[in-house]
Amino acid sequence: MKAETDQRAGLFYGFGAYGMWGLVPLFWPLLQPSGAVEILAHRMVWSLAVVGLALLALRRWSWIRELLRDPRKLGLTTLAASVISVNWGLYIWSVNNGHVVEASLGYFINPLVSIAIGVLVLGERLRRTQWVAVGITFVAVLVLAIGYGRPPWISLVLACSFATYGLIKKKLNMGGLESLTAETAVLFLPALGYLLWLGAQGQSTFASQSTGHSLLLASTGLVTAIPLVFFGAAAIRVPLSTLGLLQYLAPVFQFGLGVLYFHEAMPPERWAGFSLVWAALALLTWDALGRARRSRAALAMAAPVVATPAREPA
Repeated sequence: MKAETDQRAGLFYGFGAYGMWGLVPLFWPLLQPSGAVEILAHRMVWSLAVVGLALLALRRWSWIRELLRDPRKLGLTTLAASVISVNWGLYIWSVNNGHVVEASLGYFINPLVSIAIGVLVLGERLRRTQWVAVGITFVAVLVLAIGYGRPPWISLVLACSFATYGLIKKKLNMGGLESLTAETAVLFLPALGYLLWLGAQGQSTFASQSTGHSLLLASTGLVTAIPLVFFGAAAIRVPLSTLGLLQYLAPVFQFGLGVLYFHEAMPPERWAGFSLVWAALALLTWDALGRARRSRAALAMAAPVVATPAREPA
């Protein structure tokens, strides 16, 4: 009964996390006339404040000493912070400049880019189905490049940066709240310095706009931290295969917003390119679910049979 309750709670948290990430394109335009870099700097500064308060409430500080004593982990944390700042900054710029659909494509193809990185960097071997999915995605990118008249660079940079970030996080092996704290701490001083410089130049929108605008900029910390907390709660309650399926909710919502709410153009060649990507993802999902099902069956068959202890002779 408890396991069933945990599973339901995990699904709720998973839908909540990916739902919020999927609807976040509605939030960034509210921060205009702030530019993407200023919004990113505020996101870094206020995120550190939010996660710092969360860690203070949870009294989880012991990991900081361990991190400071490990130069390798510090270097990886700095690299992760740099990569995710590129991802966040470009995503904010894309949404506020009418490229929501192209940005959503980046998160659709992200699992396939992660597979490619696994092959190129970690030396992993692909199954035939995965090779087919990667090949379909390559064709899809070509079709989209022809349709756009240029490579879909926003999608590619978002997918590659997030996949690289995932690889670094895998090597870091830190909790979600702790890693976000470390990454925002690394970028806190540069972000704060940039905001102070903007203010000195009279170009900051934080104080020059309304109080509501200032509060919205400050709320970027909550917009960053809350989905991450939900994701962490889901990750410990539902199987990884379920979490893998839920991840497609975010780009689906983003794509829907781009087409239906922001009214971005979708000529036939873009539909063709997206359809190929969706076909590749469907193939990948079918393969992953099949492997998970076979693994469960193999584990069930290999489960040791507990022998009934023989009674001792009288």
